[in-house]
Amino acid sequence: MNIISIQNNLGIPKYKQIIASIESSINKKYLKKGDRLPSVNKVCLAFSLSRDTVLQAYDELKKRGIIYAIPGKGYYIKSVEITIKERVFLLFDELNNFKEDIYISFLRNIGEEVQVDIFFYYFNTKVFKKLINDNNGAYTKYIIMPTDLADAASCINTLPVNEVYILDQTSEALKAYPSVCQNFPKDIYDALVKGKPKLDKYSKLIMIFPGFREPLGMKIGFLNFCNDFSFDNEVITEFREREIKVGEVYIIPNDRDLVRVIEKAKRQDLKLGQDFGIISYNETPLKKVVENGITTISTNFEEMGKIMAKMVLSGKKQNIENKSSLIMRNSL
Repeated sequence: MNIISIQNNLGIPKYKQIIASIESSINKKYLKKGDRLPSVNKVCLAFSLSRDTVLQAYDELKKRGIIYAIPGKGYYIKSVEITIKERVFLLFDELNNFKEDIYISFLRNIGEEVQVDIFFYYFNTKVFKKLINDNNGAYTKYIIMPTDLADAASCINTLPVNEVYILDQTSEALKAYPSVCQNFPKDIYDALVKGKPKLDKYSKLIMIFPGFREPLGMKIGFLNFCNDFSFDNEVITEFREREIKVGEVYIIPNDRDLVRVIEKAKRQDLKLGQDFGIISYNETPLKKVVENGITTISTNFEEMGKIMAKMVLSGKKQNIENKSSLIMRNSL
């Protein structure tokens, strides 16, 4: 029992003393990878502790990847890398340029004492649930992009409530969890209000909204704006070979549709920014130069990653709306 030391009246919780003792034993090479730890019952008897106290210490070490359990046999040393203080489960809906910006910014700001494992479910509910279920209890923090998945909240609610953070898109069912998210209805509404002096020159606003990956809030904000300011409008699920009419403005969340619209306009010999307009969603470097500049509505993805990292490190529980803006260019 020399690898664990407990002192009374030290002012440090007993479970933290157990953790510190095991870390110290690893540092001093008293414990190495594969070694078995004293059983929960043995530690309880030696120091007159409750099982809950010892289990809390072992569970914390397990989440950090330092120990592992074999049912019926006990706990063993899994890793001697005790500098890792947090293990973060990061679940993204997909990998694209915007999510990569969030991820890189998060890594840059989270520090070297945090291990981050990233997973993707590509809008597949079964994969989403399996990844959460398989990793429940294996990490100290869980950062999740739930998008509009059905039953996402019920699955997330199985995780330790104080260790969950929501990223990019939240919902009423998830409002109890700390988050850094976009407010899609408000963002698109406010952006269109800002661009209204330009929009007033056009006769109709059209949103291309496939509805598979795009947040429903985009459509809600668009329709609210059109209703409040009496704009003739239409929501279509796909563009394909639709004829562009002079006086139309296309609001385009998906970059594939952006390319289709520009290609079609060229075939129709229409001039972007004069005969018709485009507002794209999410800023990329190419949109600064394509067709002399594409107007965009975009949040700051790097800032989103930075804010989330600071929230995790500080332990603060907040609900933060990441700022969005309209970037005006020649396409409108």
